[in-house]
Amino acid sequence: MAVEDELSKKLARRQALNEGEEVEELPVSHSMAVFNPYTEFKEFSRKQIKEYEKMFAKYDVGGDKFIDLMELKLMMEKLGAPQTHVGLKEMIQTVDEDHDGKISFREFLLIFRKAAEGDLIADSGLSQLATLSEIDVDKEGVKGAADFFSAKVIIIYL
Repeated sequence: MAVEDELSKKLARRQALNEGEEVEELPVSHSMAVFNPYTEFKEFSRKQIKEYEKMFAKYDVGGDKFIDLMELKLMMEKLGAPQTHVGLKEMIQTVDEDHDGKISFREFLLIFRKAAEGDLIADSGLSQLATLSEIDVDKEGVKGAADFFSAKVIIIYL
């Protein structure tokens, strides 16, 4: 139904334009705009964006270029920070700019931007996701990961 309404509005706008009437400019939604992570997220290096891209693809089990509620649940469980159903919905809602109920790659990058800017609540699921994503256990090994998390605990509590 929403698609039909959108199409009707676009057709009515096109007819008004053809008849020479003045019409308002349509807002550009994120889904319509071309997204370039390298220009929009300049605070991240190309290497970081590639790593985030790999992580996103790893948990986008459906391959639809979005992380939905169940995929986010799986991601948080694999990262060792399981969340409640309500917590997962809140995580999505925090970055879901287009209100589609799932996380696009752009919205995924927003998590890490917000974390870097200190805009996430310390104990929130998104904060945990950003923190847990800072280290690759496959590369660093379990000892490296243990050292990393020990250092994080010292910073937080001291």
